[in-house]
Amino acid sequence: MSRSIKLYDVLIIGGGPAGLTAGIYSGRARLKTKVVAGPTPGGQIALTYRVDNYPGFYEPATGPELVEKLIKHATGFGVELDKREAESVDLSSRPYKITIGGELVETKTLIIASGSKNRKLGLESEKRLTGRGVFVCATCDAALYEGLRVVVVGGGDSAIQEALDLSRFASDIIVVHRGGKLTACPCIQARAREEPKISFMLNMVVKEILGEKSVESIKLMDEKSGEEKIVKTDGVLIAIGWDPNTDLYEGQLKLDKNGYIISDGVKTDKPGVFVAGDVDDKVYRQVVTACGSGCKAALEAEWFIARDSQ
Repeated sequence: MSRSIKLYDVLIIGGGPAGLTAGIYSGRARLKTKVVAGPTPGGQIALTYRVDNYPGFYEPATGPELVEKLIKHATGFGVELDKREAESVDLSSRPYKITIGGELVETKTLIIASGSKNRKLGLESEKRLTGRGVFVCATCDAALYEGLRVVVVGGGDSAIQEALDLSRFASDIIVVHRGGKLTACPCIQARAREEPKISFMLNMVVKEILGEKSVESIKLMDEKSGEEKIVKTDGVLIAIGWDPNTDLYEGQLKLDKNGYIISDGVKTDKPGVFVAGDVDDKVYRQVVTACGSGCKAALEAEWFIARDSQ
């Protein structure tokens, strides 16, 4: 293959906190590094209105402000930020081959930090009001709803846990689920039913989220009767599941039944291929844990290159 093809020491797919932290570490180690961030860097945190649980940020920042600082930090160490999409990945031989916006590049190591996406209701109003009352993480945003009402959409473990987390702040939480029974484990359900702030509306489908500049109410339809009702609320937390962004790696890396990359720490089953952030994290999904895994992946990549060159 022609050596006119660019060769990187570390190529990182994903421009959220995990990928940008990995870039900071590998750039600081003077490794030739590219972060393939796509057209809108930042990942899920870029949609968060307020971040007040990131160490050192006692004065709250917005998600976009935090992303801007991470980008500036990474590029300050010489990291290339590429706003094109990674279109294909070939892990059949080393150096690994990645096609980005029609350009083929090679890399000695690959860090996959492509994150996950929350499942959506598919409503135009959901998209329009995201960050204006529609949100996906109680740990991130619950404090914004001190003394307010929040509707949680979903009936699984994540949804009920989110409702419990919200109960420390919100005055009233309504769990809306389209099924007749919750699917969360009995132990979490029991805790939620003992919480006086939490109530349940079952067999209900979300038809619309209402509000001009921010969430004001939600329109629901009873699946059995077809009757519609409007419930006033200050926020809507969507908790109907997450899907990892791992389509590029099917058949090349070991994935679990839900599509998450199977790893040993941050190591995958391919030498020199590492994972970081929500593409591998089904439990915590926090900015600080994503950054920590990005650090680990970058250090592993640095050590791998050092061993490989001996």
